[in-house]
Amino acid sequence: MHPFLRIFGIIAVFTTATIGWFVLAGVTESRTNTSRYSLSSQVVSLWGKAQVQAAPTLMLYWQEEVVESKDILDARGAVITTRIERRMENKTQFVDPASTQIDVDLNQDERRKGLMWFPLYDVGFDGTWTYTHAQAVARDLQISFPFPDSEAMYDDFHFVVNGKELGAESRPVAGAATTTIHVEPGQLVSFAVKYKSRGANTWSYQPTAGVGQVENFALNMTTDFKKVDFVVPGRSPSAKEETDDGWKLTWAYTRAVAGFGMGMVMPTRVQPGELATSLAFSAPLSLGLYFLWIYVLGILKGKEAHPINYFFLSGAFFAFNLLFAYTADHLELEWAFALSAAVSLGLAVSYLRLVLGARFAFLEAGVAQLLYQVGFATAHLVDGFTGLTVTVLGILTLFMLMQLTGRMDWSAVLASKARKASEEPAKAVV
Repeated sequence: MHPFLRIFGIIAVFTTATIGWFVLAGVTESRTNTSRYSLSSQVVSLWGKAQVQAAPTLMLYWQEEVVESKDILDARGAVITTRIERRMENKTQFVDPASTQIDVDLNQDERRKGLMWFPLYDVGFDGTWTYTHAQAVARDLQISFPFPDSEAMYDDFHFVVNGKELGAESRPVAGAATTTIHVEPGQLVSFAVKYKSRGANTWSYQPTAGVGQVENFALNMTTDFKKVDFVVPGRSPSAKEETDDGWKLTWAYTRAVAGFGMGMVMPTRVQPGELATSLAFSAPLSLGLYFLWIYVLGILKGKEAHPINYFFLSGAFFAFNLLFAYTADHLELEWAFALSAAVSLGLAVSYLRLVLGARFAFLEAGVAQLLYQVGFATAHLVDGFTGLTVTVLGILTLFMLMQLTGRMDWSAVLASKARKASEEPAKAVV
């Protein structure tokens, strides 16, 4: 076969395989999105959603006498007399807590449905706040504690004000537990809230509504997982301590102006559907390097494969992605990956053993497939290493091929193969 026709045939096979991979990637991405949209609502109804716990609201209520004067005019507009009107008017004023002490316990509880892992958690919340009535007159103080999710469940709920338990009699209104007490000048009010709940993705605490001031603030968070990431925008902890299971994180401020809250983004596993899509989109890169290696090595060893052979090899590579895409939602990710890699390697090596011999199939081709396909695919399991892996494999391939072919006269080699290809029909006629 003429060398240029062989190269054209290999390029045609590569192009066909690339189109197939892009179609598979599109199908897998569609399956993943469908799974995400259809299952997310189920997970929310069963487990809950991201929780943002807002700080309690403190509001003073009182009545104040308002005096207004009103002029009585005659027909010419002259003032006849002035009437004094008195009425009582309701007044309100927001006030801030004097101190805040919060303990949060986050326990990871991931759940898998189809092609998606959902980062769920159990949260134990225990908060205590104080307020000192610094005004010179008595007021009514309304304490309102907003729940982070009006549709979530809150187990073992306690609402204690000045030592009195109100949790059993509290009836949430507009998503908040509310009570009103009378406060005298200089009186210290202490109230606490405790509950257990469930959520997904993130948990955070918002100490102020917008930009505000917090005093004597401390939030201690304990996790049972090591991989931590903080909500953005948000504040990073002022202190952290590693424990046997996870971390103990502390946000502590004596007096600070805060606009952002603080919280935790739950760690997530590699998503099988997203991984399958990414592998399918990037598969042509590994196949291209593999084809280049096999082609040049075939010339050096005098064992050139026909474009049809390359077609079957591309099918073996494609089998990896196809099998992984449809087993990742039934098997553990590692097992689906290992099974797909073993099947692809088995197909390619067993086929090349018949075409180019056992030594070439197991050593040159088998090792190359391990590097270009399995090694490149493995890099997708670690965030940020995919591009670096492609770069390293590309440079190593370039180096090896340059060293192997540095003394080769390509003009002579290609001319010899073209002459040999032109003589083959003549020999067949004789």
